Amino acid sequence: MAKIVECIPNFSEGRDQTVVDALAATARSIPGVTLLDYSSDPSHNRSVFTLVGDPDGIAEVAFQLCKLASEKIDMREHTGEHPRMGATDVIPFVPIKDISVDECVEISKAVAKRINDELNIPIFLYEYSATRPERENLAKVRKGQFEGMPEKIKDPDWHPDFGAPVIHPTAGVTAVGARPPLVAFNINLDTDNLDIANAIAKTIRGSSGGYKYCKGIGIMLEDRNIAQVSMNMVNFEGTPLYRVFEAVRFEAQRWGVNIIGSEVIGLAPAKALIDCAEYYLKIENFDYDKQVLENHLLG
Repeated sequence: MAKIVECIPNFSEGRDQTVVDALAATARSIPGVTLLDYSSDPSHNRSVFTLVGDPDGIAEVAFQLCKLASEKIDMREHTGEHPRMGATDVIPFVPIKDISVDECVEISKAVAKRINDELNIPIFLYEYSATRPERENLAKVRKGQFEGMPEKIKDPDWHPDFGAPVIHPTAGVTAVGARPPLVAFNINLDTDNLDIANAIAKTIRGSSGGYKYCKGIGIMLEDRNIAQVSMNMVNFEGTPLYRVFEAVRFEAQRWGVNIIGSEVIGLAPAKALIDCAEYYLKIENFDYDKQVLENHLLG
């Protein structure tokens, strides 16, 4: 059976369409890889690409995209709402079909080494690829962001896994690792008060005592003049989307604020969305494996 790996690189550019187009062209040029989706956000100043392919093709496209980003993106000039530490901020590998997590870890390490060897960008390994427990969580790795990273990686506890403890002057630092599927899920509020979004995010995220599998921050969408609770749901079955949606709604009401919409960034597993439909439609005795048409057609 053909092995299929997903790769979702995040780039610190969401405003210059020529750069985004160049990244997309490179993604489409690598044999054995399919570019499924990419999206950009000017407020976040970030682009997220979703690719699938065989192990060799995915490893090659991850490197080539990182190389192009290092040539096109200067982190010294970057501003945006989303935390970031590098031109290519993060490169996750996700096992999709007939490939194990351990194999994805090996792919991540090979790509990380090549990026450092050929591009001189220091690399942190994270999630399943992490070399120590405190590096599993991307938020901890990225803390300090690009501006604080020159000092951070001088600390022996935060020396990069590949490379010297000196950031690339324009491309910064990149995190590479293998991880399970996650859903990038954002909820928009009818307020321009960022403090409210931050307070809600603090309430619901796992690191602050909220939902274990939720990572969240408050972000201001300047182009719409609204605040957003921006989340990564790292285990959508452990913490379903509808649960955090209702929690955000409940917390927002304390401030006299309403939800005006939500969004999924990139691709999401079908089950994450079907679970929401099952919850809100109150479907009784629903069997995901048997009652979803696509499962029979694609299974």
